[in-house]
Amino acid sequence: MTTPDWPDFYFARHGETDWNAEHRYQGSRDIPLNKRGQKQADANGVLLRRLLEENGTNPASLNWFASPLSRAAETMDRMRAAFDIDLPPVIHDPRLIEISFGEFEGRLHAEISRENAALAPGERNESYWHFRPKGGENYDDVAGRLLDFARELTHHAVVVAHGGVLRVLWHLVEGTPRQRVINWPPPQGVIAHFVDRKMSLHAAENIWDEAAQ
Repeated sequence: MTTPDWPDFYFARHGETDWNAEHRYQGSRDIPLNKRGQKQADANGVLLRRLLEENGTNPASLNWFASPLSRAAETMDRMRAAFDIDLPPVIHDPRLIEISFGEFEGRLHAEISRENAALAPGERNESYWHFRPKGGENYDDVAGRLLDFARELTHHAVVVAHGGVLRVLWHLVEGTPRQRVINWPPPQGVIAHFVDRKMSLHAAENIWDEAAQ
């Protein structure tokens, strides 16, 4: 497939869930936000509003995309609540769903790592890009989905999805090596801004109090 002409866009990983806190493989399971995750989403909305103001961008001019899984959809809704103008409708695109971990879903990271140390976060080599758990996907499958989705990114956008999706986007957009992205823990409570095929991260943690007001 032809390399996309990636536009500038903003990306937020969904807020925390109980499974995130417990370090469980979550994947395509529809696990809701916990209280901390809801606060992260609220703070991300305040942060996004600030970033758009600083960049002179009208939020009504953007396209808004989210994974249809509830943790991403709720994160998007909470972020949009920070704006006091009418925004375009959210497009819930299934190509943004998290990588499926198949039979691993619901199991603890540590449990899987004990069974196979090569699967442990931080210890994966580049071959993990093509590792597919039984009944699941590999990162190359996700890359195919996202390259197809990129055809929709013909305008500046806000995207809310998942950690695995952000890993793959960092590789596809910036060319970051696969081994680096598959061992990188994508943060929650931040916004990634992709500009000129480079990713910068902006933290929302320091504005939680304002978002909670």
